[in-house]
Amino acid sequence: MQVKENAHSRVKKVIGVVSGKGGVGKSMVTSLLAVAMNRKGYKTAIMDADITGPSIPTAFGLNDHAVANDDGLLPEVTKNGIKVMSLNLLLEDQTDPVVWRGPIISGTVSQFWTEVCWGDVDYMFVDMPPGTGDVALTVFQSLPLAGIVIVTSPQELVSMIVTKAVKMAEMMNVPVLGIVENMSYFVCPDCGKKHFLFGTSHIEKVAAEHGISVIDYLPLDPKMAALCDEGKMEEAPEGLLEKMSSSL
Repeated sequence: MQVKENAHSRVKKVIGVVSGKGGVGKSMVTSLLAVAMNRKGYKTAIMDADITGPSIPTAFGLNDHAVANDDGLLPEVTKNGIKVMSLNLLLEDQTDPVVWRGPIISGTVSQFWTEVCWGDVDYMFVDMPPGTGDVALTVFQSLPLAGIVIVTSPQELVSMIVTKAVKMAEMMNVPVLGIVENMSYFVCPDCGKKHFLFGTSHIEKVAAEHGISVIDYLPLDPKMAALCDEGKMEEAPEGLLEKMSSSL
């Protein structure tokens, strides 16, 4: 059952960003999609639903605490106008661990929808924790998802895990808008040749089996990791995830 958004929120399109396992760069992809849509002139927001491992504020250099007024919580805003809500913006110390059980975590995600005054938003990206657990169920059932983007990496084992995520979306009647394969290849800075460090990709086969037509690829690039660590994701090069962002 969907929960009602805050009375001061007018969110047009909600897109979940999911991965079957951790360590594939899901939060970076979430950030890049938000940056890409922001550059296209859309009002963009990120809900950081990875409650126990929030990283979105760090990626955008957000260090202040979120504040509230009589209408609800107010999201923090990045330099270029992307609205962000994350548990790390509410903790007294961002290094404090969140030792909560599933129902409390799921309830917090719902509150990010019902109690945050998002205002006018064209595209909201929900950065979800890896796997198909409580938070994924909460987002699928409680938020008006337009669809999900699945993030993966080239290893064969990951392809099997991606299939699980696709099947969960099918079970919940949520469209899969596309797949992003992160760390797909490495471009040699000296000769420009592509090297497939993690082996041959299997993602096109998985996508074809489930009728997913949009596949985008990100290279393994140390510069992107540095931008994320330094809170400068809005300085990412133009053109990344262009195929995916243009299809949303």
